[in-house]
This record gives sequence, C-alpha cells and structure tokens, in this order.
Amino acid sequence: MELAAEVVEFRVPVGSEKTVFVWNISATVSEEEISHSLWKIFSEFGVLYSVRVCKNASVTEPGYYALVKFFSSRDALRAQQTCNKQRLFQESPLKVCLCTRQKEFRHEAQKLNSVKCQDLANHYLGFNGWSKRIIALQNISGLDEQENDDGMAQTQSYSVKYICVVEIVLRDHGLCSRGIAVAEELLENRKENGKVAVQYRPVQEAIGESLSDEDLQGLIQVNDLSWMPCNLDEDEEPFSEISLYEELEEGI
Repeated sequence: MELAAEVVEFRVPVGSEKTVFVWNISATVSEEEISHSLWKIFSEFGVLYSVRVCKNASVTEPGYYALVKFFSSRDALRAQQTCNKQRLFQESPLKVCLCTRQKEFRHEAQKLNSVKCQDLANHYLGFNGWSKRIIALQNISGLDEQENDDGMAQTQSYSVKYICVVEIVLRDHGLCSRGIAVAEELLENRKENGKVAVQYRPVQEAIGESLSDEDLQGLIQVNDLSWMPCNLDEDEEPFSEISLYEELEEGI
C-alpha cells in the first residue's frame, strides 16, 4: 500500500503529530548540552524546527524533559519509534512519544523566517536544486517634517521603506514563482537647530577589531529591517493544549 503524499509547508509547523515529547532526561549535564545532543540525534530523521528543554516540576525527581518539533509528521513518527527506550546520550534509556492534543484548536499558520526556509529547501530540493534572485529593489521612502509648538525644536520622521520582488526557481522541475514584499521602518530624530541628529556607534566584532574609531567615523551602520518582532514563544504551541495521557497509559 502506497503512502499518501505529505505536504510540508514553508510555515511554522502546527500540529501535535509533529511534536515529539522526550522525558526521563537525567540532570547530569546542562540544558545547553542536552539541547545540542537532542538536536544532533533527532535531526538525523528530518528537518527540525525547534528543540525546547525544560526542567522537571519541583514535586518530581530532578531532571529535564524536552519538546522536539519537526516539519514532517512522518519524520516525527519515525524518530519516536526508533528512539523510544534507547540510551541515546545517557546511561538510562529515554522515553519518547508523540504528543496528542486534548481538543482541537485552530492556529493561524505563522510565516517562517528566511533562514528556516532555506534549510527546508536545501533538505528537500537539494543545495543546487533551487535558486533565488532579486528582480527589483526600489527605495520608496518618504520624509515628513513637523514643527513643535515652541518653534525651536523640529522633528523629522523618516519613513524608510523598500519594495522588493524576488523570484524562486526550481531547476529540476522547471518551475518558478515570484513574490513581492515591502519593509518599512519609522525613524524620528530631533535636534534644537532642526538638523537631523545621527548617533555614531562603533561596529563590533570583525569590523570593530580590524578598523580604528578614526576609520569608522565616516561609516553608517545599516541594520536589517524586520517586518515584526520575533518572538519564539508565540511560534510555539501552548503546553496546555498538549496531552500525553494516551501514551502514558500504554506503558511507554
């Protein structure tokens, strides 16, 4: 019997069938080491979206549990069946099960950031199986000046806005798709004489180490324009909607 094709969307994965619950993790190592070990082990079964490690409740024995979220429900099932009751990175065996939802909740699928999209495309299409290029990039920024009541200080509001058209090409399949987006950031700078106040901040890390402050005086640091604040907690499904009772009753 052939399995039906699974659609993997380029969005934040939603659904308990894509989430693996891991417990019986000993407290012999740090949370960072546990997270690294889990990511290394479970990524062998497919692309991971996230690995979250948490401490056990104070009423139980010291230790940790983890939630591992896949993009594919098949990858999650395969990982659960393979890793359950196995000594993966500690002497005692881990217990692994798929999460089940207590009741149906509808979540609006959130957009996936560009880094995760590229990881997903490289996994399923191959590193050379797709490409992207910028078709058009135009500055559509505006400038708005306002004067205070005292007539002394002036405020200039800069609407930094860019429009971009990008094309994605799937070479092996002869397909292409174009998308358009606008990024905007509102900046306000005030100075008593009405001029724009520009604050200089030395560039850190590699540039700061190779250039002196005198060399950096004429440079302006430009940061990426974000569509919205990135909050990992909003991407994750609430723990209260996840149930493990069915698996626990089966003696996993």
